[in-house]
Amino acid sequence: MKCLLWDFDGTLGFCRGGWTGTFMEVLAAEAPELSVPPEQVRAQLDRGFPWHTPDVPHDHLRDADQWWGDLHPVFASSFVRMGVPSPRADALARRVRPTYLRADRFSLFDDALPALERLSAGGWVHAILSNHVPEFEAILRCLSIRDRFTHVFNSAVTGYEKPHPRAYSLAIETIGGDGLRWMIGDNFRADVLGAEAAGLQAILVRKANPQATHFFPDLTELASWLSLG
Repeated sequence: MKCLLWDFDGTLGFCRGGWTGTFMEVLAAEAPELSVPPEQVRAQLDRGFPWHTPDVPHDHLRDADQWWGDLHPVFASSFVRMGVPSPRADALARRVRPTYLRADRFSLFDDALPALERLSAGGWVHAILSNHVPEFEAILRCLSIRDRFTHVFNSAVTGYEKPHPRAYSLAIETIGGDGLRWMIGDNFRADVLGAEAAGLQAILVRKANPQATHFFPDLTELASWLSLG
């Protein structure tokens, strides 16, 4: 078996607007009188999320309600910093989860499915290692691609955010080090440095970094290169 370990957000697919877009939608629906520019919203979302402190495990958050509940104060304080009064900020924070999870907000990149199909035809099998929300597998099913992956390693379930070593060792132990050939992702720190520290080879895609040994601007070029190997 030869297996590829994929990142999701920014690599195979994306959430329209991401977390900034989510908070903008909540503000527009629940506090339309406030005019908060995207850059100000983005600036308030640079702390408090699990992936901001990947060295700290959160394997005590065993279900989706606990995971989102742990983030509720982060959401509320973010809204306060955007100018929402405290009591109202708490109500807006409760709208983040359903807004973020709305199915129409998630899409695949145009080159994702063709690349997966070409590589599968060439004998590769696929797994995912993602820093994501607890409902990530449901998102994959909505995108009709869950069955293309033998395993899904999701930080909200395992409790370990990339580049934490345990995020990678769980995948290596489950899949097997001999079969797992490459980690593929768009984040140099999480997907490349984290993988290499765990003893895996890594390929950076979409976002160039001069320190990356292997880089491809899109998945079409990546699939062509891997097909030659």
